[in-house]
Amino acid sequence: MSLTPTRADKFSFGLWTIGYNGADPFGGPTRAPLDVVEAVTRLSELGAYGLTFHDDDLFAFGSTDAERQNQIDRLKGALADTGLIIPMITTNLFSAPVFKDGGFTSNDRAVRRFALRKVLRNIDLAAELGAKTFVMWGGREGAEYDAAKDIRSALERYREAVNMLGDYVTDKGYDIRFAIEPKPNEPRGDILLPTVGHAMAFIETLERPELVGVNPEVGHEQMAGLNFAAGIAQALYQGKLYHIDLNGQRGIKYDQDLVFGHGDLYNAFALVDLLENGSPEGGPVYDGPRHFDYKPSRTEDITGVWDSAAANMRTYLLLKERAASFRADPEVQEALAFSKVTELAEPTLAAGESYTELLADRSAYEDFDPTPYYNGKGFGFVRLQQLALEHLTGAR
Repeated sequence: MSLTPTRADKFSFGLWTIGYNGADPFGGPTRAPLDVVEAVTRLSELGAYGLTFHDDDLFAFGSTDAERQNQIDRLKGALADTGLIIPMITTNLFSAPVFKDGGFTSNDRAVRRFALRKVLRNIDLAAELGAKTFVMWGGREGAEYDAAKDIRSALERYREAVNMLGDYVTDKGYDIRFAIEPKPNEPRGDILLPTVGHAMAFIETLERPELVGVNPEVGHEQMAGLNFAAGIAQALYQGKLYHIDLNGQRGIKYDQDLVFGHGDLYNAFALVDLLENGSPEGGPVYDGPRHFDYKPSRTEDITGVWDSAAANMRTYLLLKERAASFRADPEVQEALAFSKVTELAEPTLAAGESYTELLADRSAYEDFDPTPYYNGKGFGFVRLQQLALEHLTGAR
């Protein structure tokens, strides 16, 4: 398996990732701004297939129409020269002071209306550039103090906004779906729709739930102490994985945005195995962009920026190769069978069986002998995990 990225791998990067200038809450920039044409050109040379961006990444907040159009034209020219595409666009409703209390859920009604107009304008740009996914990260949709925000009203305003956006793309005939990006906290003390589960439950309240899915991010779920691969499996199970953000995170702390795999490596391996191979019984496989939402370390110069971009793609391909080796190993296949991993796909009830037949089946209860489970009958999960570890580390 080649470790050289190609367009077929569907690797994409946010303009805000490679364009991150190194500023953080404790220090200013350590790198000069990155021009969008250079970004597109270098990503193309590295083997990526797509670029994504917030509106304010491409043209500064408050730009004139002429300034905005100039940057759009420059982006289009770079895309035409390289063949890169724009698979996803998102809107910045968190950086400008006007959004200090959120966009869709600000307590200030005038701000909410301004936020909706800003998003509608960016949806038009997404359609113009051929983007199929519109991501919504509500980084300021939350609060620090319980008394400051009526959560039920905030969720209703969130729902009102997303419903209207669904109406807009439908009436316009745009081939665009929305993906909500959950995060538990940072920059707000608490953010609405903090996890994949919260977001998917919210989606079911919408008027057009088929238009809305999730865009989970590795670090965001792991900040809450959750298993990212398990969350992705549920999103796939419910048909709601519309986009994905890959990066690295080391434990429950601030959002680190490390290179993919430079955090919880085993969970990254499990994730790539799931995305590329599905579940052991042949579950759904994700077909969208492998999108990297990371930040090149503040310590790096521009060479380090491009080295880190390449590292994301190479790590993914390494894990893809290791996952294929794991699945092809006869000992792994035997261990999976011994652990009854594939048996979980077999329905508990027989075809046509109801509780009536189950109650009549003495082997299911009266004659069932549970004593072997107290007397050493195990599942072999430790052995299975060790086999995964040995494939991950190249020992097999």
